[in-house]
Amino acid sequence: MGARRRARARRRLTAEIRIRPLPGLPEIREGAGLGALIAEAGSPTGDEIVVVSQKVVSKAEGRLRALDRVEPGREALEVASRVQKDPRLVQLALEESVAVIRAEPGVLITETRSGWICANAGIDSSNLERPGAVALLPEDPDRSACQLRAEIRARSGSAPGVVIADSFGRPWRLGQTDMAIGAAGVFPADDWRGRTDSHGRELRATVIAVADQIAAAGDLIRAKDEAIPGAVVAGLERFVTAEDGPGAAALRRPREEDLFR
Repeated sequence: MGARRRARARRRLTAEIRIRPLPGLPEIREGAGLGALIAEAGSPTGDEIVVVSQKVVSKAEGRLRALDRVEPGREALEVASRVQKDPRLVQLALEESVAVIRAEPGVLITETRSGWICANAGIDSSNLERPGAVALLPEDPDRSACQLRAEIRARSGSAPGVVIADSFGRPWRLGQTDMAIGAAGVFPADDWRGRTDSHGRELRATVIAVADQIAAAGDLIRAKDEAIPGAVVAGLERFVTAEDGPGAAALRRPREEDLFR
């Protein structure tokens, strides 16, 4: 390893990551200038990364639906009887999806129109003021992240990286963890293939899901009952980019490589 690479390695080892919550935002309504509110509440700098929950983005984009206004169709009624879920929720999930991956008692896994494979098309009712309402995922989470970044820049002059996070379950693992469904100004993955480990061995398969790790880290400092919609992460400036970049979509495994579908 050359001197320059050793110096880079030392910088990585001594780097300190700091995460602070993003409190003080009002209840978000449709049309709210969310990026401007984040700029004022968190004062993120251009070398930091803002992690914001999907739910608050969906609220700002008007992606809430009242279940009592949903009329389930024949397919939704059939699937709902199989999975033992509210037919109205199933109807919305089918509308938001391009494919049903699994439909078993208590479980409905779909592929959303934006390409994510998750339970109930990512629809849920937690942290919503209105009884009987549910939140859909943003239509295009990467576009939403780019918009938030532009709004933060317009208000503060700084363009931090932005990650939109949502909770996902994982095969073979209990519990949920936050993952990136949208990103802007962040390297979504750190590809080590062709580089070497600490003993000089070439790495052939290592691609680190940076955006997912940032999303999960941001979730650690905000409890689900605290109404804190996000966090600001400092110390990861090496992953912040001037361009908005490919977004979290770059983390989706191509269908031809998916061994578990």
